[in-house]
Amino acid sequence: MSKVQELWEEFRTVFSGRGPVVDSIVPPVVFLTVNALGRFDVALGAALLCAVAFSLFRLLHREPLRYAIGGLLAVVAAVAVARLLGRAEGFFVPGLVTGAAVVVVCLVSIVVRRPMVAWTSAVARRWPWEWYWHPRVRPAYTEVTWLWAFYFGLRLFVQLKLFRSQSTELLGLINLLAGWPGIIVLLIVSYVYGIWRLRQLQGPSVEEFKAGKEPPW
Repeated sequence: MSKVQELWEEFRTVFSGRGPVVDSIVPPVVFLTVNALGRFDVALGAALLCAVAFSLFRLLHREPLRYAIGGLLAVVAAVAVARLLGRAEGFFVPGLVTGAAVVVVCLVSIVVRRPMVAWTSAVARRWPWEWYWHPRVRPAYTEVTWLWAFYFGLRLFVQLKLFRSQSTELLGLINLLAGWPGIIVLLIVSYVYGIWRLRQLQGPSVEEFKAGKEPPW
């Protein structure tokens, strides 16, 4: 299977009923819709029931539960925070915390010269860790990690502004657009830029590194 085919299969999984998109998008949309009708408590219950329904659906159809369980836990946390604060914007606080954590991890990983995107790539592709830390490979992953830090930092800045102004509908819209749709675009840009940058650096390919080939690569 070619890299293009592998990428296409990943996108099909993400956007199909088996992927995380539906499970993570529908409950917030339900919450925003019901809350817009002036039913805050009902909106919280509807979002929670929606997440539970997804988990039960996957259980009955013997599908992988990792996405539904993740979505269910996220909704439970969102409902708990919103209930505690007594504000609809509280529903999105867990997402703000997660985004802030990603920014911190990105920056710390750059400082210690072990860029986060390299870690995620190594886990997904199972390539040798040492290859990512090669002086002609690491810069590409460092730059892509900066891109991720910028994206999540900008998203967090906008979200915090809307949270403080209590703009629930706009906050929900930004969460949806900058969620999976935005992350998919970020992944594509990261992939294209990463391939181009690796070629510019003229470092060893994974196969060349494994074989211990000497330069020029």
